[in-house]
Amino acid sequence: MKQLIMIAAAAENNALGIDNDLPWHLPDDFKRFKQLTSGHKIIMGRKTLESFPKALPNREHIAITRDLNYQPIFPCQIVHSLEGALELVGPEETAFIIGGGEIYRQAMDFATHIELTRVHAELNADTFFPEIDETQWDLVKEEFHPADERHKHSYTYLTYIRK
Repeated sequence: MKQLIMIAAAAENNALGIDNDLPWHLPDDFKRFKQLTSGHKIIMGRKTLESFPKALPNREHIAITRDLNYQPIFPCQIVHSLEGALELVGPEETAFIIGGGEIYRQAMDFATHIELTRVHAELNADTFFPEIDETQWDLVKEEFHPADERHKHSYTYLTYIRK
């Protein structure tokens, strides 16, 4: 069965990013992101695509933009709607929605899972993760990580599945 997994790190106030960058540095979360998304399709908006200096290895990039003449900075599939992106995901495949805020909002009704890293801080942002409606989602796993010399903020990995 097709799985569509939203993966994000968001602060307590659902802050995702500011000025097309992350407001924190969590090396272990980057490792987890790589582990979970490697070998799969990753779906993102144009701004998220442009935040990468190069293509992420071992992942098929699908970028959504309204610009019909958009030329990506590295090879990837370009579509003009979330529905167009979902059409590129086969019935037995897993794909990850990786941002940004508007793409997460659009994908919330289609997602089967959410992998959320909850950063334990309230941070300034211009992009936010949508609220998770607890009547639609079951929290099935929590894994807390304290702040340390490599991680300024404590954080918790949260795994949700659609009810």
